[in-house]
Amino acid sequence: MWITLDAVGIFFALRLLPTGTNLSHMDFRVDPKAGNAIEFCDPSNPQFIPVVAAKSPVMMSVTTAEPPAVGREVRASVTLQTSSGKPVAAEDLLISHTRRLHLLIVDPVLADYQHVHPEPGRKPGEWTFAFTPRAAGLYRIFGDFTPAATARGLYAAVDLEIAGGASAAARPGRGAAVTREGVRFGLAAARTPVRAGQPIDLRFTLARDDGAAVALAPVMGAFAHLVAFDEARSGFAHLHPAEVDLAKPPDAARPVLNFKLTIPRAGHYVVWAQVNLGGRETFVPFGIDVVE
Repeated sequence: MWITLDAVGIFFALRLLPTGTNLSHMDFRVDPKAGNAIEFCDPSNPQFIPVVAAKSPVMMSVTTAEPPAVGREVRASVTLQTSSGKPVAAEDLLISHTRRLHLLIVDPVLADYQHVHPEPGRKPGEWTFAFTPRAAGLYRIFGDFTPAATARGLYAAVDLEIAGGASAAARPGRGAAVTREGVRFGLAAARTPVRAGQPIDLRFTLARDDGAAVALAPVMGAFAHLVAFDEARSGFAHLHPAEVDLAKPPDAARPVLNFKLTIPRAGHYVVWAQVNLGGRETFVPFGIDVVE
């Protein structure tokens, strides 16, 4: 009896200990009456997340120090808060892929993609960052984060108008191979055509034109990241390679990394690869057509 009473006392005492966050699991739930809503993400089963069409339990807004323009560094801040108005601060988020908050920024034609990591601002729920847009038009900013109260990924989105006249960026072409600074990048599906609603295996390869070793290093806790966008920028899919053991890097002469993805709807998609080559992050786009 005394052992049982001690155990019950310890249980309730532990529940009273602070967890570091003032938010609970219910703060990240959407009212079922709201209709279509973003579900928590299972990182082991990458899917295309319809962030724009679905209602997120976290609202994101953006402000800038001065009107943003093409070719000029934009200093901005995003604010995260729950649907009830509670701020989502650093202590409310878990570290996922080395960071608490990831911003995926893309221009109207998917030709300029940037991945930035904001830092906590002065106010609770405020996060500051900077980036330099390469095109004009309505940029879309996707937020990717994991609440400590749920330990499952969530998303939000906000738009930011970039001034500068007509967009100078050209939409990435359709193709499975891209060459940048002496390195050939390839992305190929195991089966073609790629069909909507069916899981696909993607093979990402790198090789130098001169045959030398590829100086591939980890970025955000992985050897590469792939992010897929549809033309309407209705959402995205963030993919990580099957090769998760950083102590076992791929072949240096011709690195090969494998990814899995399911795309729900037919259409044209742009998949951006992000890698670390010799200490410098490189972004490379690939066009993929998905049929019914």
